[in-house]
Amino acid sequence: MTSRELVRKTLEFDKPKRIPRQLWFLPWAKENYPDQLQAIQKKFPDDIVTAPRMIGNRDLTDFPERYQKGVFVDEWGCRFENVQSGTIGIVHKSRIETWRDLETLKTPDEYLDLNTEEINRFCRNEKRFVLAGTWIRPFERLQFLRTTIKLLIDLVEQPPEFFELIRRLHEFYIKEAEVWARTDVDALTIMDDWGTQKELIISPWLWRALFKPLYQDYIKIARHYKKYVFFHSDGYILDIIPEFIETGVNALNAQIFCMGLESLGEKFNGKITFWGEIDRQQILPYGSLADVQRAVKDVYK
Repeated sequence: MTSRELVRKTLEFDKPKRIPRQLWFLPWAKENYPDQLQAIQKKFPDDIVTAPRMIGNRDLTDFPERYQKGVFVDEWGCRFENVQSGTIGIVHKSRIETWRDLETLKTPDEYLDLNTEEINRFCRNEKRFVLAGTWIRPFERLQFLRTTIKLLIDLVEQPPEFFELIRRLHEFYIKEAEVWARTDVDALTIMDDWGTQKELIISPWLWRALFKPLYQDYIKIARHYKKYVFFHSDGYILDIIPEFIETGVNALNAQIFCMGLESLGEKFNGKITFWGEIDRQQILPYGSLADVQRAVKDVYK
């Protein structure tokens, strides 16, 4: 059985012979612990891989500059300030400081011009399960463009310009979902962090009114092209997990320890695949080896 078949069996609840593996790490880990990281990857190779984000002859899956100390400006013109190498910075200054700036906002349409031939060749030669080489992220992109504080105010005041911004972002992500769904990748990927440590960032009813319809559109495209949907969302998101299931998310990467393993198992067993996560806030950085082993067994159960 190939890794791709193993992941598919897991997503379909079809009694996989083992749990598929995928190790997430930031460049900081490779910079500071290269030998240890290499040993882990050799002993426990990944079953899931990301397709290259091929635009013409360039692989734009990620920018090395994104993880360097200093300032990084992304393809949307958002300015990230990073205080240490190997991690991702934070946006402190709005790209759309006032709504007049909306007039100069251009979506990075060049990123829709995929080198489909190269991406499909990668998929054909790969025995692992292949994720799309991009993240669809409307809520986080709104934060990057406006900053989190301004966005939270927008969600309360809801000026017409705010809905115009959402419309533009959504139109772009619809196109991005479409071009990736037409390739030979196995799944589309969505990423929006919706939780604090104890609750949702916004109310569930506001989430359902403004953002759930966006996700439904992306997932509808994925289903049309027979793709799976993988969703990442950090924080306490227990209130909207049923919504993810309803909209058709197959795999959810979330901070399951802050929501309670037993509760998640009781509520969602057989309804959605939990896409990893060991507690990286407490157990991994501060726990003993026995604590980590116990946590792994608890997640497995």
